[in-house]
Amino acid sequence: MEGMTTIFIFLALLISIALPHWWKVAKQRRHAKLTHEKSSKAGLLEPVTLHPRIDLLTCIGCASCVRACPDDVLGIVNGRAAIVNGAKCVGHSLCADVCPVGAITMGFGAPKQGMEIPYYDENFETSIKGLYITGELGGIGLIKNAIDQGLKAISNIVSSTSSSQNGILDVAIIGAGPAGIGAALAAQANGLRYVLLEQYDLGGSILHYPRQKLVLTTPVELPLYGKLKISEISKEKLLEIFTSLVKNFGLNLQTEQKVESVTRNEKSFHIQTGKMTYSAANVVLALGRRGSPRKLGVPGEDLSKVYYRLIEAEKYNDKQILVVGGGNSAIEAAVGLGRQKGNTVTLSYRRDSFVRLKEKNEKQIQEMTKNGMIRVLFQSDVKEIRPGEILLKEKENIIHKLPNDFTFIFAGGELPAEFLKKIGVKLRTTQELASKVA
Repeated sequence: MEGMTTIFIFLALLISIALPHWWKVAKQRRHAKLTHEKSSKAGLLEPVTLHPRIDLLTCIGCASCVRACPDDVLGIVNGRAAIVNGAKCVGHSLCADVCPVGAITMGFGAPKQGMEIPYYDENFETSIKGLYITGELGGIGLIKNAIDQGLKAISNIVSSTSSSQNGILDVAIIGAGPAGIGAALAAQANGLRYVLLEQYDLGGSILHYPRQKLVLTTPVELPLYGKLKISEISKEKLLEIFTSLVKNFGLNLQTEQKVESVTRNEKSFHIQTGKMTYSAANVVLALGRRGSPRKLGVPGEDLSKVYYRLIEAEKYNDKQILVVGGGNSAIEAAVGLGRQKGNTVTLSYRRDSFVRLKEKNEKQIQEMTKNGMIRVLFQSDVKEIRPGEILLKEKENIIHKLPNDFTFIFAGGELPAEFLKKIGVKLRTTQELASKVA
């Protein structure tokens, strides 16, 4: 009898420990299934950029990838890993790294209607031999991935390029953001003759982030420097690191050199800037997309009160402000402006809900909306921008006339398609699937 009592006590203790865990797992899987269904209906399961591809025959449903993903992109659906919120994926590739059975590889989706993205292979070489595309221009903006791409492009150049002729560089790197800096470090470490060209100043797209904006990344190995161990860092601190890399390793950086054209003859590429002409056997295009913001094409958009980026939110006080967009940049701008003294901030977004936000941004916009610090108008579009007001059309053709001092538009960046087509780079569209990147 005493033995049976002991067994019952043991079983009761086991159930009390296991039941909460089982309940938690079941709740997580129900949530994953609902999110998967919602994203599927919205057409947001497969992003255009680098994202996990899951072999369901190999997957064992261990959820290692789900735990590793920092952006809640993955979940367990019907006993197997699945993308449940593809819009949030930025190509970390941590899921592929931790999968114990190799069921996850990284690849690209088909571009959305109207989008054009350059073709490139696993070494980031385009349809033009010797011309490489890395970073945001290729559809991937994550800092670690951008740096890794720059390193891989240079590695391929080193293995496939013989010594250049006199007066011809081994490689010209265009763009001094993360991908360009990584490529320049790799070029210097391998003894290549190179130049790093930047139309503005060191930092590329990061230079245009708001002050103190946190840049999220993961550790990455840099030639000459070693491991860059950062997970959350301000814009200013990251730019300090980049500046020290240029200074300490004597990188051949040439700023204020806007590239106007890239042409190729039988022997080399010719890169024409507003100041100089360079000849190089290879070219790495490490350009960002932020330099050409996408415009709304509405009357009044050319007014001086309209901006496409926010640098210092604290400069705006006691103002009537409209922020247009529903991505992370728009939310961060609205939150920053909403915290300033006396501002009235309205956020206009064409969808009926936010779909691609970082968890931190989603919490902040919810809190500030609840507290009345920001007004959000979903399913709304700007119809006209006027000197002292703005016209917004909401669902059912309701027109709002709002007082307005400043308008900030975050509608994404325009891929410099014409520039690429002029060079001869082949682009892929909705009818053409992207090359797989392992």
